Parts: sequence; structure tokens; C-alpha cells
Amino acid sequence: MGRPRAARPVKLFCGLLGGDVDLLRRARYLLVKRFGPIDLESALLDFDQTEYYAEEMGGDLKRRFVSFERLISPDRLAEFKHETNALEHGIADDCVALDIARPVNLDPGYVHTSKLVLASTKDAAHRIHIGSNMYAEITLQFTHGAWRTLGWTYPDYRLASYHEYFDKVRDRLLEQCRAARTDPSAD
Repeated sequence: MGRPRAARPVKLFCGLLGGDVDLLRRARYLLVKRFGPIDLESALLDFDQTEYYAEEMGGDLKRRFVSFERLISPDRLAEFKHETNALEHGIADDCVALDIARPVNLDPGYVHTSKLVLASTKDAAHRIHIGSNMYAEITLQFTHGAWRTLGWTYPDYRLASYHEYFDKVRDRLLEQCRAARTDPSAD
């Protein structure tokens, strides 16, 4: 009979998406206020793999990722998704004059040693309910020394530039776990 074990700590990150660089800076500032210091930040990337958000967010969208210093328990992902949704709504309320329904999109997730998990408000066949009306999916798997996509992986998450950033996040997770004398591969 198996024994329940506490979940290993994971690295919280957030994807920021929007067409206004100043609003992305504001969202970053609000994320730091809520989740603490950022330890890794991606370059500002063009988001041009899909038109999915064009009607809601406008064109010429940019993407940035940030990861946070503090490790978290993965069972807090639903809570963090609710909090990022509230931040999104606050920014939208402040920007009514822009005539853009959703000026900033904030997508929290976490990096585990073997996977990248994203939170979602939407159910789908490949997502599981994680409580509080939120869902999660494994978007990337880390096997044989590299990130691997799955059938449902978003087009932008298939990019090498994303994988390079998430390599750094995973490496930082491993460093932090070693420093805390935990074994991140024991899952």
C-alpha cells in the first residue's frame, strides 16, 4: 500500500500578455507586490503564433514570463489563478478608456522538475479540476533532458525561446531544492 507524501515544492511563474508595454510593466509590479521578488525574467517576446486573443486584446501583442523567488506548494495553483484574474480585472477597470476588453492577460503556472503546469478557468478533456472552479493541464513535459510538447500544447509554448527560458527556471528550481536539501526527483 502506498503512503501519501507531501508534494515537492515547485517554481511559480506567470506569463504576461498584452499590447501595451506600460501596462505589462504595471502588471509585473502588481505581481511582485503579491507574489514577491522575481528571480528570472524573459525578454519581451512577440506573440504572433495565433490570432486567438486579437478580438479581445487587440493586435501587436507581446509576451513576457517572470518566475518568483519563493517556491510554492503545487496545491496553491487555483488560489494564484484567482488572484491573477483579480489583477487582470483591476487593470481592465483602470483602462476603460482604451476600449480593449482585456488589456492584460496573466497566466500563472509552475515548473516542476518533470513538467510545466498551467492554470485555466476552462475545462477540457486534457485538464483536471484543481478546486475552486479552476483547472490545470500539463503543457510541457521535461524528459531526456529537454522540454517536450503534447498534443494540446499551445503554439507559443512550442517555441525554442520559451523552452530556453523554462530551462533556466527549472535549473533555478533544482538549485533551490538542493540548497534546501530536498530531493526534487523523488516524486
